[in-house]
Amino acid sequence: MTDLDVSQLNYEAAVKELEETITQLETGQASLEESLALFERGQRLARRCAELLNQAELRVRQVNDLEESEA
Repeated sequence: MTDLDVSQLNYEAAVKELEETITQLETGQASLEESLALFERGQRLARRCAELLNQAELRVRQVNDLEESEA
């Protein structure tokens, strides 16, 4: 997968792949190069998850603010 693929993942898919990546790294069976690639992919996946959580939090705040202004 490429970076573009990471940007297209929804939260659940990104978390699942991140968990799988972590499991692969924890086994210690990958070569150094493979481990570095897995680590880099994991970093991108973690950033994607954080981005999606931040977007969700913003939406919740906007809804709360709208409801408060209408009350």
